[in-house]
Amino acid sequence: MQVENHKEEVPFSHYAGLFAQMDPQEALARWPGLPFDEGAFTMTLLGRTYRVLWPSAEVRLMDDGPAPSLPTQTYLLRILLEGKEVPSAGTYKTFREMPWGEMYIGPYTGRVLTRAAFTFGTKLPAFRAACEKLGAERLSHGDAGYRFRFFGPYFMEILLWAGDEEFPPSAQVLYSDNFAEGFAAEDRVVAGDLLIGAIRAAM
Repeated sequence: MQVENHKEEVPFSHYAGLFAQMDPQEALARWPGLPFDEGAFTMTLLGRTYRVLWPSAEVRLMDDGPAPSLPTQTYLLRILLEGKEVPSAGTYKTFREMPWGEMYIGPYTGRVLTRAAFTFGTKLPAFRAACEKLGAERLSHGDAGYRFRFFGPYFMEILLWAGDEEFPPSAQVLYSDNFAEGFAAEDRVVAGDLLIGAIRAAM
């Protein structure tokens, strides 16, 4: 089959190939307690539960919402291939404060922080409603702030400040400290993308 969407299909095909060769027990050693039965992993990402079939890499959604995007499916595979469960000390860090954060901060700022600020900063009531619909915990920080369970023991916070006549809206995304060890910098960027996408879809 000819690949048409190289930006999304080529990465998915690459990781699907690696996933087919993976020993499920190796993934379970890094993710103790992750359900695996009848040849499938059960994974909950940002409140939605998926079944990831091995070795086919078929991803099935376990609720009635929209089908998972190809980037979401790719991310689930990367979690199983490269991620690991790490306990959190209960603190939160900015992207810049984690390993390789300084190197990626330019692209990250545009792709996540600026996008979040201008997507949600002028629509705070709709933003709050969407976050609460997704089951996020309301925070007292910022003009609007919420904490999400991202995956397993990993949490993310998104904080917004509304713009006014003098200043544009701004945003910050914080990661539970275990992201620094459990996920690569590239995966932390994509986590920000997925969080914004989930909130947009719920608005």
